[in-house]
Amino acid sequence: MFGVQIWLFYFRFLFIEFYGSMTQSICGGHLFDSGSISSPYYPNYYHDNAYCVWQLSAPAGQRIFLSFVDLELEHCCNCDYINVYDGSSTASSLLGKLCYNDTTLRDFRSSSSYMTVLFRSDGSVVARGFKAFFSSSLPENTGKLMACSSDSMTIVIERSYLNSLGISWQNLYVDDHRCRPSANSYEVSFNFPINLCGTNKTNPLLFTTSFLTLKFLLSVKCHMEQGTTVGTVYKTKEIINHTIAGIGHFNASMAFYPSSSFSYPILEFPYEVSLNQYLYVQVQLSRADNTLDLLLDSCVASPNHDFQAHSYTLIQNGCVKDNTVYIYTNGRQYYAQFRFRAFKFLRTHSYVFLQCRVVVCADNDYNSRCRQGCRMRNRRSLDSAHHTETVTLGPITLKGQRLHSFLQFTAHHSVLNHIG
Repeated sequence: MFGVQIWLFYFRFLFIEFYGSMTQSICGGHLFDSGSISSPYYPNYYHDNAYCVWQLSAPAGQRIFLSFVDLELEHCCNCDYINVYDGSSTASSLLGKLCYNDTTLRDFRSSSSYMTVLFRSDGSVVARGFKAFFSSSLPENTGKLMACSSDSMTIVIERSYLNSLGISWQNLYVDDHRCRPSANSYEVSFNFPINLCGTNKTNPLLFTTSFLTLKFLLSVKCHMEQGTTVGTVYKTKEIINHTIAGIGHFNASMAFYPSSSFSYPILEFPYEVSLNQYLYVQVQLSRADNTLDLLLDSCVASPNHDFQAHSYTLIQNGCVKDNTVYIYTNGRQYYAQFRFRAFKFLRTHSYVFLQCRVVVCADNDYNSRCRQGCRMRNRRSLDSAHHTETVTLGPITLKGQRLHSFLQFTAHHSVLNHIG
C-alpha cells in the first residue's frame, strides 16, 4: 500500500509538471481588427521564462493603435520587458520598449496594417503583468484629427458616416454640452482649446476627450510625438464605440526680456541693443504645465533667416558654447531661461536672428533627455519619449543701425533714380 501511494504521488507530480509547462506556453498568437492582449494569468502574476509574441493585423490600408492600460513588471529593464514592433514580426523596426511601471510611453501607432508585440520574462522575480487594447483604423475619409497641439484640437467627422449610424450631428457634443460642432453639407467639425470641453491628460504626453450621444461614444486621443502631425481614426469591434487617435505637437514661444527677473517681455521690433549688452531670453510652452519639462538643446544666432550660413553657436546639446552665455534654468520646468552678450558681428550685419531647438519631456520621466542636461556626446536618449520644437526670435540690431540702414537704402535708390 505504501508503495502504491509513492507511485501515485510520483504520477501526480509528473502530471502537474507536464500540464504546467503546457499552460505556460499558451500566450501570444495572431489577432485581427481589435481586441485585447495581456500577460499570462493576468491580473495574477505571470510565470518565469515567458516568451509571448502577438501579431496584430488590420484590414488592408488601415493601421493598428495599441494602448496599455495596466503595466507592472519586474523592476529590471533587461529582465522582464515588452517590445512593440512596427510590422508583422520581431524583425520589424522597434516602436518602443516598456519596462516595470513605465508611465510615459503606453500608446503606439503602426505605419502599416501590422504590429507585433513581444513579452519576455527571465527566470526570477515576477509581477502582475500588463493589459493592453488594440484597434484598427477607419478609412481617413470617415473622420480624422485635423490638428492637435498643446493649445487646441480640430476634429472632423464625415456626415455620411454619422448618417450610416443613424446619428444626427446636432446631438453630438464633447463631454460638455456647451461644446458643439459646426457643420456643412459634407462634414462635422469640432475646434476647441485643449484645456476645455472635457479634455483629460492621461499622461503628460497624451490628451484625450470623448464625443457623446445617447447611442454613440467616440474617444479622441492626441499623443505628442516627434516629427508628425498626422491623425488617424480608430474603431473597435462594437459599432457604437470608436476611437480617433492622432499625433500632435507642442507650441513653444521665445522672447527677449530686459533683466534676469524675466518679469515682462520686450515688444520692441526690431530690438535695438548696444554692443556687449546682456540679452535675456526665455523659451516656454505656450500653456503653463508643471507636468512637462523643456530643455534648450541648441541655440544659434545668424544674420540669415535660414540659419544655413554665418551661424554662431551659443548652446549645443544642452551645453554652453559661448563664454558669455549663462543658463538660469534648463530641463526642469516648462520654461528655460538664459542670457548672452550681443555678438560682434552685429557690427557687420544690420540684423541678427536667434533660433533654438527645444525638447519637451514628461516631468516624471527620470530617464528623459531633459533630465540629462548638458550632454557632451550627441547620442540618442534610450527608454524615453520626448518631443522637439524649433523656435525663432528676432531680429536684433545695434542702436542707431536701423537709421543707418535706412539712410543707406535711401541714398542707394536716389543714385539709381538719378542714373535712370
